[in-house]
Parts: sequence; structure tokens; C-alpha cells
Amino acid sequence: MSQESYYATGKRKTAVARVWIKPGTGKIVVNTQTADDYFGNIFFEPKLIRPFTVTETSSKFDVLATVKGGGKSAQVDAVVHGISKALQEMDTELRQPLKRAGLLTRDPRAKERKKYGLRGARARFQFSKR
Repeated sequence: MSQESYYATGKRKTAVARVWIKPGTGKIVVNTQTADDYFGNIFFEPKLIRPFTVTETSSKFDVLATVKGGGKSAQVDAVVHGISKALQEMDTELRQPLKRAGLLTRDPRAKERKKYGLRGARARFQFSKR
């Protein structure tokens, strides 16, 4: 990576994204594939570029991300979190709009653990009176 690149880690559930941004044309590469090829769903596109639209820096940066863990949806959120943190790292002036849009907050929701004696985290086995 060159001097011009900025790094940040984004997380969501069990997905962890390592994100590098550098000045460029707006290409997003995830795990050596384009974002469209990797995620394979057009609905992720607006979500992925949201940090750039909020900060009005659309198509000014190239993104290189490596993602591990979680599902595709959590991975998208992790990449978005990483992009937001990297933009903030690059320019502290961008912190305010990103924070207002809620893009710097790590979503703390995760799967609740299964409890012993139960079927799931809260689901019980069917009760039978007789």
C-alpha cells in the first residue's frame, strides 16, 4: 500500500472487514473480486457507497477490502463500517456527517447464546400437562 492509503477495521456480528481506501475512481474490490461479483446482489450497492454519498466524496476513492466471517449481509455492513472509519482517519472533518448518519457506530447486536435445558436462546421445549 502507498503512503496515500488509509486503513480501518469494520465489524458486524462475526464479520470482520479490513479496509484500505486511497484516491481513485470509485472501484470497490472485496476479497480480490469486484463488489458486484463478490456480493452478487444489486441491493448492496447503495449500502456500500453510503459513506461516500454522506461525505460527498463519491467516486473519489478506491476501496480494497478483505472480509472474513459472518454472512454476506453482515459482511456488507462490516465493509461500510470500515470505509466510514477509514474516511474519518483520512479527514477528521468528515467525522461529523458520518457520526450523524450513524455509520461510525459498531452495531452491537449479535446472536444470543443457547441456554442449557432450553431449545435455543429463549425457545423452550413444548410443555405437556399430561
